[in-house]
Order: sequence, then C-alpha cells, then structure tokens
Amino acid sequence: MQLARRCVCSLSTARRALPASFMRMSTSTDNVGEDRQARYGAKASHNENIVYDEALITSEERMEYVASGHKGCTLWITGLSGSGKSTIGAALEKELLTMGVRAYRLDGDNIRFGLNKDLGFSAEDRDENIRRIGEVSGLFADSGIVTITSFISPYLETRALARQIHEDAGQTFIEVHAHVTLDVAEQRDPKGLYKKARSGELKGFTGIDDPYEEPVNPEVKLHTHEMSVEASVGALIAVLKSNGVITGRVRLVDE
Repeated sequence: MQLARRCVCSLSTARRALPASFMRMSTSTDNVGEDRQARYGAKASHNENIVYDEALITSEERMEYVASGHKGCTLWITGLSGSGKSTIGAALEKELLTMGVRAYRLDGDNIRFGLNKDLGFSAEDRDENIRRIGEVSGLFADSGIVTITSFISPYLETRALARQIHEDAGQTFIEVHAHVTLDVAEQRDPKGLYKKARSGELKGFTGIDDPYEEPVNPEVKLHTHEMSVEASVGALIAVLKSNGVITGRVRLVDE
C-alpha cells in the first residue's frame, strides 16, 4: 500500500491533553501493515465488548471489483477561513467526477448541519469535530472514494491524529495547506466573520483570538492568493496521480 509522505510534527509537545476519544489502539505508524492486521478481532480500548469485524476483501480487491482506475484516499484541505478551501474542494470534486473518479466532499460548514450540529467552537469541540471527520473520511477512503475534506482544522496535533487514523488503516492521507495571509483572508471575508471577530461579536475565531497552527510539512501547499482555482485543482489532480491514487485510465469528459 503506497502512502503519501508524512507530516513532521511531534505529539510529545502537545498543546494540551486530548480527550480519551482520540486514543487509538495503536499509536505507531512504523509497521502500518502489521497494525492493520492486528486490529482485526481486537477489542476496543474504550469497551471490551466492541470487537473489530474484518471485511472479506482488501482495499486493493475492492478497487479491482469496481474497476474504477483509482484508489481511495483523503485529501485534507486545511487553512484559514477565507483561504479558498471550500471553493477548491468543490471544484476538485466536480472535476474528478467528470473524469470518472468517485469523489465526495466533506465541508466544514455542511457537516455541522447534521453529524456535528451538537458541537460548538471551543478547543475541545474543535478536537471532537476533527476526530469525527477523521474517522468518517477514513471510512470513505476505505470504500474506494477520493474524499475531499475542507476544514479549518487549526491545530497541528488533531490533524496529525486524523492522519494517524488513516495510516493505521493503511489509507493514503494527503494534507493540503490552502495558504493565504491573514490580511488577504480578512479582505476576502466572504461570510463577514472576520468583521464580527474584530468587533468582539464573535469569540474564539481562528486567526484573531484563537491560533491557526500552520502545517509543518504538508504534501501540498497552495498559495491561493497567487493561484487560480483551476490551477489549484490541476495541482491536486497531479498529486493524486503521483501518489498512485489515480492509477489507470478513467472516463474522459467526451466519452
């Protein structure tokens, strides 16, 4: 199983203690294949009555059965509000589907209409928000879907744990930093949130009174104030090909 190169960040210097729900059965990624096999039939760390049930096919076999010409993976797009995450994610999803690649986008705002509507924006709720999306996107990737997540996901350690969820399962995780300066993000301010944060109406807003911890070593860094949406989408498709996610001939637009 080919994995994208890993982000360099240390969990030993964690900003704070993480909730118990973040704890995985294995925290090592040195032997991903062994970890994946070891979890089958394993009891959950939080409840011994929950036992992992093994699928009858591997991810590789699933890809052969559906003859999709691509593997599943997660493209994790992170960045400040106004950095272009959702715009790029939506455009990428459409382009991949047009190519015949099975793709689905999980958007930060959209997910709070349902799955995560019980969560607020405290540090703890942000952690739980990302934990849930890490798990869901991992399941999507295992099913053979190219999953695009567009979340601010401001903290290094929680993004690292989202990666860990994928790597423990042998799934490809590609971190994409939609980079823009805070000044440009504030000028864009598509939802008027920076204005509310500056006036004190909105508390705990990322980039103003809550930190955004930039990726240390992402697989992709898109300078969205310099690149068009089309160029960003093209760069991400090239990365999917170079990482062996899109591996065969997919349907062309005019076929």
